[in-house]
Amino acid sequence: MNMQIQRFTFNMIEENTYLLWDDSREAAIVDCGAFFPEEQRALQDFIAARGLRVRRSLLTHAHFDHLFGCQFLYDSYGVRPEMHAAEATNYACTAEQVAMFIHRHLPVPVPPAGEAFADGTILNFGHTALRVIHTPGHTPGGVCFDNEDGAVLLSGDTLFRRSVGRTDLPGGSPSDLLHSIREQLLALPDAVTVLPGHGDATTIGEERAENSYLTY
Repeated sequence: MNMQIQRFTFNMIEENTYLLWDDSREAAIVDCGAFFPEEQRALQDFIAARGLRVRRSLLTHAHFDHLFGCQFLYDSYGVRPEMHAAEATNYACTAEQVAMFIHRHLPVPVPPAGEAFADGTILNFGHTALRVIHTPGHTPGGVCFDNEDGAVLLSGDTLFRRSVGRTDLPGGSPSDLLHSIREQLLALPDAVTVLPGHGDATTIGEERAENSYLTY
């Protein structure tokens, strides 16, 4: 399989966008936050330079900073964003989210949503398979993705290095978030690399030992 991952940090919220591909040259993009034209060009140039074929646009959740680039992906590669069914309301309210978070009225076009997935859904591209792990708490339909060899977890805004996702936004739940992390994510092996939606990478083992938000 030989999955490769490239992280891009985009937009005014410094969101992490992940480009995944394997030796088939088929690719998926997780949480495309490319807002500015230069960010979109950087992503497009990276894809073109490696001859990649974008097959999927995947969302860990539908907050605006994670989907700024979804229209760009749809226009450029014809892929519709796929998300958990419980994120439909967030996805439909992108402009309202922007106004609430950054107090600006910005045009945020979004394409029609693709197929909804659920906990346990397997998402394939090329020779790669990603598993959906439903982790509500930051949002009702928040998810993480792990790969078939169990080496990497894309955690969105559920789990960060030494921190966790905020729960004071519409649909957030502190109890749901901690339950998701403790029951779903801390059940994974310590060696799993965690790639969050903001900030630096970590591991399950580091968070189990050092994340003060997860103490019982």
